Parts: sequence; C-alpha cells; structure tokens
Amino acid sequence: MIPVKNDPIDARLAETQKELLDLKKFANSEFIGIIKELGFKCELCARCCTKEFNDHVFLLDSDLERIKSIDPEAITPAPYYEFCDQNGRFYVSGYALKTKSDGSCFFLENKRCRIYESRPSICRVYPHMLHREADETGKVDWRQISGLNEHGSYHSEPDDSTCEEIARDTRDYEEAYLKQMIDFFEAVKVHFKKNGLKHVQRIYDRKMREFLKGECKIEVFVYCKSGFEEHIVRQE
Repeated sequence: MIPVKNDPIDARLAETQKELLDLKKFANSEFIGIIKELGFKCELCARCCTKEFNDHVFLLDSDLERIKSIDPEAITPAPYYEFCDQNGRFYVSGYALKTKSDGSCFFLENKRCRIYESRPSICRVYPHMLHREADETGKVDWRQISGLNEHGSYHSEPDDSTCEEIARDTRDYEEAYLKQMIDFFEAVKVHFKKNGLKHVQRIYDRKMREFLKGECKIEVFVYCKSGFEEHIVRQE
C-alpha cells in the first residue's frame, strides 16, 4: 500500500504524540495550583453521571476487564468512531459504559453509583481532567475543564496533600488515555496497510447519515488489548 500524503491517521497520531509530550512537560506545581484554586467539592447531585453533563464514559483497557467482570452488558463501543474504510467499516479507540434510556449511567441507581469502589478511571479523577485550549490572548496550554460551575461547589480549600494526590491520579489517567490513543492509531495503520485499506471521509459521512436515520446497521471494530473486536451496531 502506497503511503498517502497527509494521511489522516498519521496526522492524528502525530497530534496525539505531541499532546502526550506537552502533558509530560506541564508543570506539576501549576496543575496543583489549578486544583487548589478550583476548590471543587462533590455535592452528590449525580449530574456528572448523566448524558446531560457528560456525553460518555470512556474505558481505558485497565478498566475494561474489571467492568466486564461486574457486568459484561455494561459496555458498548465508544461513540464518535475515528475512521471508516472504503468498505464502510468503522474503527474506534475503545469501549464506553452504556447509558439507560433516561440518559443516566448504566450503574447509576437512586443517584448513587452501584460500583463506586470499582468505578472507571475517568470517574475517579472527574472533574479534574485537562485539555488543550487557547486563553483570551490566544496562547494554547493545558487548562482545567469539566462542567465548571454546573454542578458541585467551588468554595472548598483542599490541603496540599489532597491536591498532590488529585494531580498525580489525573496525570496518570491522562497519560494512559493518550498512550491508548497512540496505540490505537498505530494499530489502525498496521491493519490498513496489511489489508489494503484506507480511511474515506465521504463514505464515513454517508454511512453515518444513514445510521443516524436508522436506515442501516454498521460494522464497528473496537480497539481492545492491542487488537480489534468486531461489533454490529444499530441505532437505538
């Protein structure tokens, strides 16, 4: 297979590799300062466990087996598939938790998590995830996000050890997530080269329009444990 100029997989891979390097360079003291200034305190409203506030709960490979052992029906291919080959098959970087018909998490019951002690990594660090965005001057850097001022309170004064623990756990999560994405992009590259495939945006867009209208089911290859698992997905 001849390499394609400006290949979207290469572009996403390079972007994610740079993001991981930038994350590693991000000063821990600055991150701890953000956490301390934020002063977030959970008020047990459970809003973060609904699609109204969080689109989906992405599962790291390290979460997957634990969730499967609790209830294998709890997982589903993560939404927002990254690629689609010329045969109309989609590829996505991992699994997510299912949601119920009311938009709440599969494991949420009476506003409480049924698996709190075994909850996924992203739930443990929420809302202290970081992402890259520009400030008012246009400078792009790592910033605090996730439902700011939409739930919880922001007037607590966490001590230094608590802030350090949050920073460490969140950094570990973010690095694990980016490494899983890098592994996914590299695996897709190998799979596409081996099988003479390529990403075709036009087919992606057409198939997704048909799928969202309920006109077809789609074939999705989910990245898991260094390989792909095939699923047939129908619009609910």
